[in-house]
Amino acid sequence: MTTIASFSYATAALAFLLLSVLLSTTWRGRAHGRVLVLASAITAGSNALLAWEALHPIQWSVATDSVEILRNGAWSAFLIILLGHFEDKDSKLPFRLRPSLALIIAFYVLFFGATLLGYFRLELVSESGLMPGVAGRMGMAVLGMLLVEQLYRNKPEQERWAIKFACLGIGAMFAYDFYLYSDAMLFHKVNADIWAARGAVNALTVPLIAVSVVRSASWSAELAVSRRVMFHSAALFGSAIYLLTMGSAGYYLRYFGGSWGSVMQVTFLFGAVILLLGILFSGSFRAWLRVFISKHFYSYNYDYREEWLRFTSTLSKPGPGLGDRAVQAVGALVESSAGLMWIRRESGLFEPAANWQVAPAMVSEPADSPFCQFLDSKEWVVDLQEYEEWPSKYDDVAMPAWLQAYPRGWLVVPLMMQGRLFGFMLLMQPRSAIKLNWEVIDLLKIAGNQAASYLAQYEAANALMVARQFESFNRMSTFVVHDLKNLVSQLSLLMSNAERHKHNPEFQNDMIETVNFSVQKMKLLLQKLSRTVTPENPVALPIERLLRQAVAMKGGFEPQPALTVADAGLTVRADWERLERVVGHLIQNAIEATARDGRVEIGLARRGESVLIRITDNGEGMSEDFIRERLFKPFESTKSAGMGIGAFESQEYIEELGGTLEVTSERGRGSTFTIILPLLKQERQDAHTLNQAA
Repeated sequence: MTTIASFSYATAALAFLLLSVLLSTTWRGRAHGRVLVLASAITAGSNALLAWEALHPIQWSVATDSVEILRNGAWSAFLIILLGHFEDKDSKLPFRLRPSLALIIAFYVLFFGATLLGYFRLELVSESGLMPGVAGRMGMAVLGMLLVEQLYRNKPEQERWAIKFACLGIGAMFAYDFYLYSDAMLFHKVNADIWAARGAVNALTVPLIAVSVVRSASWSAELAVSRRVMFHSAALFGSAIYLLTMGSAGYYLRYFGGSWGSVMQVTFLFGAVILLLGILFSGSFRAWLRVFISKHFYSYNYDYREEWLRFTSTLSKPGPGLGDRAVQAVGALVESSAGLMWIRRESGLFEPAANWQVAPAMVSEPADSPFCQFLDSKEWVVDLQEYEEWPSKYDDVAMPAWLQAYPRGWLVVPLMMQGRLFGFMLLMQPRSAIKLNWEVIDLLKIAGNQAASYLAQYEAANALMVARQFESFNRMSTFVVHDLKNLVSQLSLLMSNAERHKHNPEFQNDMIETVNFSVQKMKLLLQKLSRTVTPENPVALPIERLLRQAVAMKGGFEPQPALTVADAGLTVRADWERLERVVGHLIQNAIEATARDGRVEIGLARRGESVLIRITDNGEGMSEDFIRERLFKPFESTKSAGMGIGAFESQEYIEELGGTLEVTSERGRGSTFTIILPLLKQERQDAHTLNQAA
């Protein structure tokens, strides 16, 4: 076996020596020739030393171990340089691996120093002192394979043909070392057969490296490694180092644990694996690793191609919930864990529109508030922590009081649309600390504008859809009215003809009764459909009298509604018929949602300069999702015969009058609809009376 091993390593030494000579003479102008010559020469020397020691009783001396470490380090250095990591400090390339290069150098220096001191000696058969040496060499093999994988994966498709044989050859050397030392770690000794074949395997890699050297004119060092690949490689490399360390610790627990050694080793390794899985699946750890990689390994914080593809993909997903996805897409840029969004409405308020991983907001912000005016004019991203320490930087603008309800609030991102504030987002604290600089702030501004355009397009599409539905509804009403007129005329003619046949009283009476009922029903339907085109006539009207008439019209239903007037003589300006229809619709809904033995109460009171009308029932109630998503949307109805426009029309008309319609409800406890209308003051009523008299 010693002769076979000597011949094997001698062959490898001659092969790499020939490669070194060719690189120094014929191919001396090739890319990265000096480092490649150094790596090839050290490999030739390492194999020659192993071939000589295979014929002598003293094996694996300090010199042999040290030269092997230098050989692995030389090939790793060649791969790193080929990756383009030695760029100038002012390089425009987005990737600089100086910190990782320092870690690799530190690893090799420490291992080399420990070997010289005799701590990491490798012997052919050893029950003590084997594990540290094997673990270190496995670490070098894993590092080499990772570098090969990085080099090949990130090369452009057209350049891989030139580098693939070098990757195959160098990777084969590191892969065989990993196999050799894994077997040694498993059986606590180096397998002599595998060790003897190692030289021949290394010799077979020389032609592969030579082929790539011939093609080396197309090698390029200008390589940008994606952050995703760097993230997964860093996680893989860290996991490998962690498992190697834990494996070594488990071995010593078994070695020194006595009768409890095996139990302690298994328990320790199982706990180590569980801890590793917990760390790898931790969102905070993954966020920290991404921020760490972007901060220390790249000139810029973001891979803009990847980030923009992810951002656009999130916004473009089909289905509802665009607002929530917009908050998620913008928050992901800064590792924010949650957020809220407000959007400007026609009422002049920025109302809550979306929430992501946080409870929905219930507070609106006036568009003319100092906070909104500041966002509209400056278009700044507001760092709330910076504002607390340095409010003058933000012109000492007053922040909304409701922000205090969000102690984890971090950033306020304006959503600008055509130079106007369309809305704003409140992002919560990130999973990992992020330094806000011009790059992050500019990206948030651009992302906010892009999100605003998506949201505005979505709002416009919904408005167009509602307009088309109303157009279809009005067209349908026209046809229905026309058909009803024809039916009424025909039935009227039938009745006039039927009166001539009085000789059969029983038949005539039944016919007259049936036809008359149909005529009355169709006339009532015709009246309801035609009412929508009646011109409005807003006047000063006593709201108490209107409520009493609306309640009286519902007196035949159960439960009967009851009216309570706290303040009499209140007057509003509105169209009597439309307001009565709004109030009647809300009362009817309350009656239909309440059991016969329940109660429906209508209250009238004054609050400041407003009139409050409360319609309360103790019926089924509604969920928050139904109120927010469906209640006031047109053509959305839970009734089998409902058209779904009553609540929508009620809200629209009340807002036209300058009022608001508020809803509070709880499942199983009932609902309360509150109509708030501007009070028509006495002096305005007097002025109106004088004008009419004039």
